[in-house]
Amino acid sequence: MEVLMSNWKDVQSIPPNYIFPPDRRPGKISFPNCKDIPIIDLRKIDGHDDRSETIQQIIKACRHFGFFQVIHHGISESLMEEAMSVIREFFQMPGEYKSTYYSTDMNKRCRLFSSTTVYEKEPFHFWRDNLTHHCHPLEENIQSWPEKPLRYRVVVSDYSIEVRRFLLMILGLICEGLGLRPGYFEGELTKTQLFSVNYHIPCPDPSLTLGMPEHFDPNIITMVHQLAIPGLQIFKDGEWLGVKTLPNAVFVIPGLQLKVISNDLFKSPLHRVIPHATETRTTISSFLVPSTDVLIEPAEVALGNPPVYKAFTYKEFFAANSGKGWGVVLESFRQQIPE
Repeated sequence: MEVLMSNWKDVQSIPPNYIFPPDRRPGKISFPNCKDIPIIDLRKIDGHDDRSETIQQIIKACRHFGFFQVIHHGISESLMEEAMSVIREFFQMPGEYKSTYYSTDMNKRCRLFSSTTVYEKEPFHFWRDNLTHHCHPLEENIQSWPEKPLRYRVVVSDYSIEVRRFLLMILGLICEGLGLRPGYFEGELTKTQLFSVNYHIPCPDPSLTLGMPEHFDPNIITMVHQLAIPGLQIFKDGEWLGVKTLPNAVFVIPGLQLKVISNDLFKSPLHRVIPHATETRTTISSFLVPSTDVLIEPAEVALGNPPVYKAFTYKEFFAANSGKGWGVVLESFRQQIPE
């Protein structure tokens, strides 16, 4: 069978190497939706009082939930629709063309793969294809992007510029809320921008497999753009909960590096994806990522208490990953409390 799932036709049953052991599979299709996801309305940031209230809502969401939905975010609805449309076109193109972008080399600036970048070694495969490429700065990366569909580079470049503007705006509001100097997150802390698309074809039995592993985001901040097809889940209060999308809204997830900079004030949620039985799911995630050599440490202004984490570079953080998950990696940089 083809490695790329987007090339599969009329799938009637799940191949054995996509069926997870009982302790790792979802075990059911229907999950309760999370009812209390914070909703941030960015129309309110222009007036002084409304701006202060919105900032406090963002800080509260980062502290107590680690996940929030944003409406009236400034990214045009038509551009969001175009981006989703051109991505679907790419995955529906002939397999011969898509194979020219297939790679499991993490150093490639544009790569298409299935399941994970260790497909050949993993005992079970995740129900997804993924296209990931660098976005910022555009002039250094756009030539590595897919040439087809013909409008791909124009649409995705416009989209990535707007997403970066939006995420830096959110980080700017977080700066204000934490009392950090203006522009704290600009430059090396958000040097890299990744555009990552997960494409999940309909799955005959979603209770047996996963579209993505449960994971924490290791970066600074993430924006998730998805349609109303269920599948994204967060782990909260000891159970997996579905995430319902408002029309033309986006989700923001503080990454583990933001958790460190806030000196453990912020949360970063464990999340995963399960596929859908009858619908194709397409999700666009955008990540702002530090440069490899920038020092990550609790910001001084966040130090109402002693620093919870030791300073480290992003390169050191990645090198510490032994396959046990980013949450375990982060714990290895936690300060030891003297007995």
